[in-house]
This record gives sequence, structure tokens and C-alpha cells, in this order.
Amino acid sequence: MRKLFLICALALFVVGSLAAQITVSGILDSSVSLQAGAGDAPAFSFGLEEFANIRFQARIKDKATVYGAVNLLAASGDYAYNAGLMASMAGASPFGVTAYIKGDNYIAAIELERLYFRLNGEYVDFEGGLMRLPFGYGQVWGSSDFLNPKNPLKPDARLRGILGASASWYPVDELKLLAFYAAPRSALSREGRGTLAGFSVDRHWEKASVQALYSFQTPDDSSRYGIHRAGLSLKAEIEVAFVLEALYAYNHEAETKLDGLSLSAGVDYSFLDGNLIVLAEYLYNGETSSTAYGFSNRHYLYTGVTWRFNDFTNLSAALISCFDDISFTPVFTFSHELFQGATLTVTAQIPLDRDLFSGDGNRGELGPLPPDTLQPLLPVTGRLGSYFNCTARLRLRF
Repeated sequence: MRKLFLICALALFVVGSLAAQITVSGILDSSVSLQAGAGDAPAFSFGLEEFANIRFQARIKDKATVYGAVNLLAASGDYAYNAGLMASMAGASPFGVTAYIKGDNYIAAIELERLYFRLNGEYVDFEGGLMRLPFGYGQVWGSSDFLNPKNPLKPDARLRGILGASASWYPVDELKLLAFYAAPRSALSREGRGTLAGFSVDRHWEKASVQALYSFQTPDDSSRYGIHRAGLSLKAEIEVAFVLEALYAYNHEAETKLDGLSLSAGVDYSFLDGNLIVLAEYLYNGETSSTAYGFSNRHYLYTGVTWRFNDFTNLSAALISCFDDISFTPVFTFSHELFQGATLTVTAQIPLDRDLFSGDGNRGELGPLPPDTLQPLLPVTGRLGSYFNCTARLRLRF
């Protein structure tokens, strides 16, 4: 951990010495959570977390820019337990680290989140390093964004980056051609198995946008013939904003059919001079599709409404529904800007399913206690769930 800190500090020093101008910004989140546990989880539990995302940007002449971001974490209670559990289950925590510094009443970690450069040309831009490669226009599910999967149950989660490169060409105004490369899914792959490469085309008009996407993942343990992905994302803003997004993943070895499709369609509209915002987005989630990483059923619907009291305060309510097993998670969020650069946010989630009301054993994916099929480490972790979860967060921007 100390070596990582010294490497980050050295990188900042080198960039600062080369750059004509360097800017530093970031956020500091102070969070507290309260949870009513289900199953083998404690009846009531709480957690404390201090999280910072520190970003820097350095310009080198007028031709290049270096970007970086580091996450700092200190946690206790539920936050520390969940981070350690994720590390034991998947070899990585939600912050991408597998090693923690243990204090008397907390754990701490450092993660390098972004580190990449951009070369600016008149018609062509080139980027390389640890960065995001976002795709699609969807606000909730992100069917096309297969390299950076989203989860509406965790709206504040920072989307992971990839180690790779991209080249963007702008032949005419409002037209972008992108070619990209991503390192193998397994970081220890020395033969390039699982390497991913592809291209996308973006075209924008005054009221509409369209993006076409194709990528190929070279053969690895998941497929002897490689995996093809092709997608299309549409966005139109007339009176109502429409979004349609689809990505199909084809694996010849698995004889992929409809189960390789992830399809989302949504609409949002604002009323009363923009003070009332309504959003709805449907997801069809194939078993081997891009969104299957975070969801196990087929049909989902996100519906939400936001009311802006003024420029500083808003209240939103959303319902995430799974129709396959009849389960739901209502999410309520209150946000208030205390002063410029400081925002207080309170979020509450209440998982619901048929078993909660009838006790018939029909537990749902979005319910208090997920089915046994969704708990692969059940003998180790027990039946862990939640009847209610509330989080209060103070965010300071600098």
C-alpha cells in the first residue's frame, strides 16, 4: 500500500514538472448508513465511511493532456464488512482493491481509478491508459455500456475503467468514428487471450443522435471462437425524450440465441417548467447479455419521478421492478445543497417481494432476501439480506 502511494505521488510530481498548467479537483463523501437486516444479517446495523476521489489534469503545451484519479477509502461497520465480503467473493472490493490497511476501528484502502493521456489533433484524437470507454445513451440500464456496467440499485457507484486505447476521427461536424482496444479480461493473460477491439460510429443532429457499435473478443476460456458484440443506440428529443438501446453478444460455442440480447427503451419528460421530471426505462436482460453481469432475470422496469423545490433542493422517488419473480425495490432520495460545493443527500431503499407479505417462500431478486440461487457462497456467508437501508451522505466538492 505504501508503494502504491509513493508511485501515485511520484506520478503527480513528474506530471507537474512537465506540465505548463495542472489542476486538481475532487469530491469528499462522508457517509453513514443504517440497515435493518434480513436472514442471518444483524437485526440492525450501521456503518461509517469516508471516501475521496481526487482528480488531476495537466496540459502539456497545446497537444497533450494527462488525466488521473485516485480513490481513498476509510470504512467501518457495514461498509467495511461489505467491502471485505466482496473482496473474498470476487477477489476485488467495490473499489477494485484486494488489500486493506487495518486500523483500530477502521479499514483503509487506496485505488488508482484513472490514469491516461490524450493527444489532440485537428481531426483525430488519441487516448491511452486506464480510462472509461462509455457507449450508448441509456440513463438507467446501459445495455450498450458493456465495458462499464451500471446498476440502478447503486446509483452512486463509480463506474470502472479499462486499460486500453482509442482513436477518434471527426471527418465532418457532428460525426465521430472511434476505434478502440481493451486489454484481456484477465490481467494475468500473457498470450492476449480475451483481448477486445472494436469500433463505433456516432452521428448527431439537432433533435436526434444515433450510435452503432461492434466489438470482437478474442478466444479465451469463455469461448473457443471468440465473442462478437454488435449494438445500436438511438436518442430523440422532441417534446418527450426517447431512448432505445440494444446490444447483442454472440458466442458460437454456446450457440447464443435471444439470450445474448440486452435491450432497453425509455422515455423522460418534464412538467411545470422543468420542476417535475418523470422517467421510465424498460430492460430485457438475456442470460448471456451485457447486463447479465448484474441481473439474473429477464424483464425489469425503472420508473422514477423527481420534484425540484428550487435550485438547491429536490426529492425523487423511484421503483425498480422485476416482473419475472414479482419483486420490487422502492428508492427515495432527498438532496439539498447546503452551500456552493456542499450537498447533503439522504437515500432509503425498501426491498419488497411476495414472501415478505405471504411467507410462501417466493423470494425475489429485488426482495429483502434473494433466492438461494443468487447466493453462491451461501454456506460461507449465510443468508444475508436487508429489509431497509438508509444512507446519509455529505459531499464536498473542491
